[in-house]
Amino acid sequence: MRLLFNLLQNPNFISCRFDLGIKPYTRSYSGGSSRLLLLSSYSYNNNTTTTNNYCNYKKKSNSNNQNKKLLSFSTSSSSRLDIMGVVTKTSEDEGTAKKFWNKYKKESVYAMYTPFVVCLTSGDLDLKTFHHYIAQDAYFLKAFSQAYELAEECADDDDAKAAILELRNKVVHELQMHESYVREWGFNPAEEIAPNSATVKYTEFLLATASGKVEGEKSLGKIATPFEKTKIAAYALGAMTPCMRLYAFLGKEIRELVSPEEVDHPYKKWIDTYSSDDFEADALQTEELLDKLSISLTGEELEVMEKLYHQAMNLEIDFFDAQPVTQQILIPLSKMIDPNEERLMLFTDFDLTCTVVDSSAILAEIAKLTAPKAAQQQQDEGGNTLSRMSSTDLRKTWDELSGRYTEEYEQCIESILTREKVVGLDIDGLRSALEQLSEFEKRANIRVIESGVLKGISLDDIKRAGEHMILQDGSINLLQKVFANDGLNASVHVLSYCWCSDLMRAAFSPGGLDTLLDIQANEFDYEDGVSTGEIRRAVQSPIDKVEYFKQIFQQNESENGKLNVTVYVGDSVGDLLCLLEADIGIVIGSSESLRKVGRQYGVKFVPLFPGVVNKQKEFVKSNLSSGWEGLSGVLYTASSWAEIHALILGHQ
Repeated sequence: MRLLFNLLQNPNFISCRFDLGIKPYTRSYSGGSSRLLLLSSYSYNNNTTTTNNYCNYKKKSNSNNQNKKLLSFSTSSSSRLDIMGVVTKTSEDEGTAKKFWNKYKKESVYAMYTPFVVCLTSGDLDLKTFHHYIAQDAYFLKAFSQAYELAEECADDDDAKAAILELRNKVVHELQMHESYVREWGFNPAEEIAPNSATVKYTEFLLATASGKVEGEKSLGKIATPFEKTKIAAYALGAMTPCMRLYAFLGKEIRELVSPEEVDHPYKKWIDTYSSDDFEADALQTEELLDKLSISLTGEELEVMEKLYHQAMNLEIDFFDAQPVTQQILIPLSKMIDPNEERLMLFTDFDLTCTVVDSSAILAEIAKLTAPKAAQQQQDEGGNTLSRMSSTDLRKTWDELSGRYTEEYEQCIESILTREKVVGLDIDGLRSALEQLSEFEKRANIRVIESGVLKGISLDDIKRAGEHMILQDGSINLLQKVFANDGLNASVHVLSYCWCSDLMRAAFSPGGLDTLLDIQANEFDYEDGVSTGEIRRAVQSPIDKVEYFKQIFQQNESENGKLNVTVYVGDSVGDLLCLLEADIGIVIGSSESLRKVGRQYGVKFVPLFPGVVNKQKEFVKSNLSSGWEGLSGVLYTASSWAEIHALILGHQ
């Protein structure tokens, strides 16, 4: 509801309102007829588009609100990534390599969250594991050298040949650097370590690509023209470039977490190498060469190259994931948790955590779009009178409700923030403050019910709207894979203020999750499939949410007799208590009010990856069986659901 009122009060909302593609038809009652919503698409400016449209948001200056406003619907395939803060540039003159990286950059988190990279960053990676990695990387670099040699043979431009030769020489230099690692760390140079399956898969893929063995393309032996040979050189670079960019990316990310004072970090030399300006220049040189070689490719050939790029990216992530870390680790949770002794309980909010648009905004728009032009008194088949206010009165009432809600919400948050700031987590003080917010939310819901704005909405319309709700990129994928993981003892629970749980179930139904999820929310009251305007209220406030959280936790623990490891994902002030109660509380989104209220009561916010690295350090030093615990006062901020996926399941 909070976002809806901000939207309705915003003058820009009128010009970019939801258009749910209504096609009216008549359903007869004994006393009249009713228009029903046939939601087949979202549209904007009267141009109907596919249901793959996305909503773009930008930050709002008022930090006490949800900090987001609806700007437009867009058919751009990158819009959802824009929402998640992944794609930041889409200019027409952007090179092929940059476009590919921007599109698949979000998947780099799966490399960051591998046990190998986390332990290397924390400095407690076992030397034997690093030795194994160096040996695997040597096979990798030798394949790179061979691939560059094959690409050089295919290039028909002297400048391209020279650039490829230079890159090949740098690979030879990197191999020599690996030999220095062997001597520096005292590894036995005579010890033979065979390539593992992940190394074999990438090297075979790379050499096959550089040899012209590309799916849907002729083999190199049948290629006759110089252009066709140049195309193979381009494909080879497409299979190598993501590796260079991923290494440069990881080097910089790791560098940020290693203090300059940590001169004794055992892997400082490795980190310095891949975070250096020189290596960044090498990565850029590779990307520029890819851009040059791809200029003459057709659209279909660029699609082939993109598939090769993406496949190489995944194989490189698998390469990091395959390094045999034998020490105790904290991630991924799916491997840390013993299914015979422990159970993973994943909790999540719904509105703006799983969804792109607040559910109350969808329900309000359905009500407005299906409202009659004039007030009506209708009777259903059972003889019950159904009163519908006119569309004009309905919009006016929503405006009044939204204005009052916004004013009182801001006053409530300001009142909380004027209290004395504390040092260290004050969970009792926070709960007391949020009781004030809880009472406000309940009063606001009563006003909505008494206003009658939700009367007359068809359950069929609600379900159709829910089925076409756009969910946050990666959220459904994670939930599906949690249930599909036979080796993981897990349950998933959705706690939400959403007025209508039927809308939520419909939103999850395309992913087949509607029957698997435990959903705790509010419900509409219906008569013959049409809402009466009443809401069966169960979860209205931060206090309600945390009480449900504790109840579900205790019930699972008593029924299963297992220790519970809890993760909660949320985006707003209403999630704060649950986030803090969970062993791992993850904040997604950019709500400033959540952060301000949290800090007022001693909550610390830490980006998830640095938090994981620090936890790994503490875990090793303390020699505990588990490094995660609730009520620590620390919440973790995630940039996307991909990060949460990597934490829980790894690169699954």
